[in-house]
Amino acid sequence: MSVRSLPPGPKARPFFGLLPEFRRDPLGLLERAAQYGDIARLQLGPVNFFMLNHPDLIEEVLVTQNRLFVKGRGLENSRRLLGNGLLTSEGEFWRRQRRLAQPAFHKARINGYAETMVDFARRYLASWQDRESYDIHRDMMRLTLFIAARTLFSADVTHDADVVGEAMEVSLNVFRQRLGRIIPIPESWPTPANRRADRAARLLDDIIYRIIDQRRESGGEDAGDLLSMLMQAEDEDGTRMTPKQLRDEAMTLFLAGHETTANAMSWTWYLLGLNPDAEARLHAELDRVLGGRAPTPEDLPNLPYVDAVIQESMRLYPPAWVVGRRSTEPFALGGYQFPAGAEVAMSQWVMHRHPAYFPDPLAFRPERWLNGLARRLPRFAYFPFGGGPRVCIGSGFALMEAQLLLATIARAFRFRIDPGHPVVPHASITLRPASGIRVTAEARRAR
Repeated sequence: MSVRSLPPGPKARPFFGLLPEFRRDPLGLLERAAQYGDIARLQLGPVNFFMLNHPDLIEEVLVTQNRLFVKGRGLENSRRLLGNGLLTSEGEFWRRQRRLAQPAFHKARINGYAETMVDFARRYLASWQDRESYDIHRDMMRLTLFIAARTLFSADVTHDADVVGEAMEVSLNVFRQRLGRIIPIPESWPTPANRRADRAARLLDDIIYRIIDQRRESGGEDAGDLLSMLMQAEDEDGTRMTPKQLRDEAMTLFLAGHETTANAMSWTWYLLGLNPDAEARLHAELDRVLGGRAPTPEDLPNLPYVDAVIQESMRLYPPAWVVGRRSTEPFALGGYQFPAGAEVAMSQWVMHRHPAYFPDPLAFRPERWLNGLARRLPRFAYFPFGGGPRVCIGSGFALMEAQLLLATIARAFRFRIDPGHPVVPHASITLRPASGIRVTAEARRAR
């Protein structure tokens, strides 16, 4: 590929390229790159990343030409933690693992988790006091952790919440550091960051292996959960998952099963706290439909504004803020020719705020989703769960959980944002609030 065939992009420094800006403000850099057109070049150290800023081009990579791509460089930095699970594996091995895990996420089975989700939310509500201050992000992380462990593994991790929280914090910070390096350092090298990441992964390993061992000691009984299905599932050739495969899938789904939903909920409370009119409309719908009772999956079609609030929150603060792919063969896209090994990036943060698809894009307006917007949008103008064959396997689980948690908690409380606490997005594997979100809880009663 000659220099003249490269797409335009922000001017880069010699040697370092745009890495210093990426380390400082990755979201801002992606926004700036999007101004250069449908395909923009980002030189990060010695590597060129090609950022796609049009839904049709994103669809080409994630759907039409998906077999020419594998996951990008970013997830390679998480192999020690996630292993070779659904998020990181490739090819026929990934297709086999997906087949084995898919039945656990069928709609009927997901609906069976609803009572547990609501029950945990109501228990958590009992610990909150009127006019007290809380870090709502910390609380959402703990709540969704308990739910993921119980619904997916029939396990109680109440006493592990702090360990998981600290291990995740370390892992995400190390991931961000690795993304900003000019020369990748293998995870096996005993650098201070790698040692911290390895200690965090070992702590999480202990929890996952404990859950698996307890199930085996019970005779591997079918508890009707994901772990039972993974342990008992047989592929077409009669083979089952090895212990290492079981660990990798359990770890991936355990972490993904609570981290992304917790972030979505945290940003939702933040946006509602800043937009009292939207909050009042939400409360009115909940009072009208639910009165004083808890929500069920059957209520969700009658709660369109609940769904709209979640969709709008994930538009402005998508838990997955960028998707990366690397080409395995040369390919053509948008009038350019790219070689094998080209790194391609597609950002939900950028596309979800694109004014061509979302008028007044920075405004929190849940009502924009009430008139069929999702059906009118180009397929990849809005893709919080990714897309194509690698679309998030737990999207239905996560969306129902978010809707039920929002309905259950908003019936009982509203949250006022602490004006003295800075709320800044931290772009790591997921999009977290860097220092949490401090709120004051105000008890309310359904009218």
